[in-house]
Amino acid sequence: MDSAAIDGARQPPARMGSRLCTRCGERKAALKRPKTLEQICRECFYVVFEDEIHRTIVDNNLFNSGDRVAIGASGGKDSTVLAYVLSELNRRHKYGLDLFLLSVDEGITGYRDDSLETVKRNEIQYGLPLKIVSYKDLYGWTMDDIVKAIGLKNNCTFCGVFRRQALDRGAALLKVDKIVTGHNADDIAETVLLNILRGDIARLSRCTFITTGEDGPIPRCKPFKYTYEKEIVMYAYFKKLDYFSTECIYSPNAYRGFAREFIKDLERMR
Repeated sequence: MDSAAIDGARQPPARMGSRLCTRCGERKAALKRPKTLEQICRECFYVVFEDEIHRTIVDNNLFNSGDRVAIGASGGKDSTVLAYVLSELNRRHKYGLDLFLLSVDEGITGYRDDSLETVKRNEIQYGLPLKIVSYKDLYGWTMDDIVKAIGLKNNCTFCGVFRRQALDRGAALLKVDKIVTGHNADDIAETVLLNILRGDIARLSRCTFITTGEDGPIPRCKPFKYTYEKEIVMYAYFKKLDYFSTECIYSPNAYRGFAREFIKDLERMR
């Protein structure tokens, strides 16, 4: 998880002085949108943020009425905002979805056990049923066991494979039609860069798809495909959403961290 983004969520947004919102022209601007550079008030930000996600869902036909949808819930900012917003949009626009929270317990002491407590609170806060599947139950071992056996090298790669499989198995238990994840525009940009650096043409060709696995048993969708991480952070901050912000104890060893910092350097030059 991006520590700079987390810090930003815990600090008040930069002051916009006495500038008025460029949308309503009535209230003081509370933030400058990184996507459009508009200076808008908090209330207008809620509207445009939620409307853009709604348009993404509708324009890409992500759901059908009656779908059972599992939200991949880690307790972090992305999945927490996704659960909150999708619940709101489902009620507001009458999508007709049955929503569930689906969490994977990798067995990382001091990280996942704490984050799952956040997900359990979200279950109550949003009124969404929660299903937790664990590496221990599915495979007979935890990520802590794997790290003890193989060390820190490539542990995130192994965990990613096991986690995707665990999500599929949890979704099958829930008998859902779709899985949605909180992958945002920043995540997708990082994945594109990683696949270029690795020369992985096969993955590069499909990593930007908003829906994957359509030929498999349970497709996966990314409603945040066009949503900037900074805006997700600001939405969580303004809405005072309850999420877990501690970084995984093994993630500093992930190669993705290089791609993340490179993308942020490019963004600062924009």
